[in-house]
Amino acid sequence: MKAKNIIHQEFEPPEELRDSIKCFWYNKSDFGETETSFEVIPDGYAEIIFHFGNGCSISQIGVLQKLPSPFLVGLLNQPVHFYTKENFEIIAVRCFPWTVFDLLGLSSNKNKVHVFEHPIAELQPLLHDCIKNNNIEEAICLIKQYFLNIQSKISTDSLLFKAGAAMRKANGSLPVNKIADAAHSTVRTLERKFKQSSGHTVKDVSGLMRFEQVRNTLWLHPDSNFAELAIESGYTDQAHLSKEFKKYSGTTPAKFARKAKADHIHNSNFVAFLQS
Repeated sequence: MKAKNIIHQEFEPPEELRDSIKCFWYNKSDFGETETSFEVIPDGYAEIIFHFGNGCSISQIGVLQKLPSPFLVGLLNQPVHFYTKENFEIIAVRCFPWTVFDLLGLSSNKNKVHVFEHPIAELQPLLHDCIKNNNIEEAICLIKQYFLNIQSKISTDSLLFKAGAAMRKANGSLPVNKIADAAHSTVRTLERKFKQSSGHTVKDVSGLMRFEQVRNTLWLHPDSNFAELAIESGYTDQAHLSKEFKKYSGTTPAKFARKAKADHIHNSNFVAFLQS
């Protein structure tokens, strides 16, 4: 069953946060009376998720485990399914993976879904009141201010930001040595700092960025030529694109494009965690 009556809004971060945070976003969906799963497909970001309504669960060894609010969705290497029902609302912070752990003052890890204890949880009742009164803009302002306060107390690593900017500009298609050059660093130093900050390698994140670009293109333009798209996106050829796409999405580019076309015809949505 697909979610209905979906509302999705994205909000730009203040200038001071743009090196750390891609955007803030709000999503509201109606999943009906039955516990329903929804899929989140990998991309190049980490998400801090506050949720409201009937709760959110993830399957662990066949058993549904309730997730607290907030929780962290780290970099994914394959789709993840969450479960909820009835009205479900989200306020989220979409972070660059090399900044999210520093922002929260946590040790980096490679967990797909990370449950953590942090003072940021004190925002939950304040955000809940805003959601209850349909004051979405106020909720976003509260969370923006929280991260502005955090940012002012964190020392930034210009190497990581320069490397991240180069990766984002190239949509993940830049070789590691070129990223190191852009950050005025050696490959060894870049890899060490990147792994320390994000829990992942530069290659891991670049691969997800590249996949995300292809995924978004096929979603918006399902009739795209796969061979041309492969070359434009930095893959060696169409076979390379297909292999990487299936690794991250669990399906082939052709099947994904057909589904995108069918969903556009029926005016449905991509995923509950709409990501751009």
